[in-house]
Amino acid sequence: MQEIAEIIQELHRFRDERDWAQFHNPKDLAIALSVESSELLELFLWKHHDQADKSRIEEELADVLAFAFQLAAKYDLDIKEIILKKIRANELKYPVEKSRGNASKYTEL
Repeated sequence: MQEIAEIIQELHRFRDERDWAQFHNPKDLAIALSVESSELLELFLWKHHDQADKSRIEEELADVLAFAFQLAAKYDLDIKEIILKKIRANELKYPVEKSRGNASKYTEL
């Protein structure tokens, strides 16, 4: 998808202007992704989901996506391709007739 390629290009421009590529190894990108995911999760802590601040969700989700996209780029992974591949795998694990309206893990269906 062209839009994703443009986002990654803009992330790399931002990174490169600051000479941060040296810090963006796969390990640290994965750690940053985990930290940002935790910050997103924290917005919901002790609240009903309707009480979370949407503008903060937007901010933290952007961080999560930015690090995920950069990690995918580091391994030359096509984001559209890997997501569609995962959906196909999940379709096999979670057949509609067994999983519709059921939140159980595939091993418990």
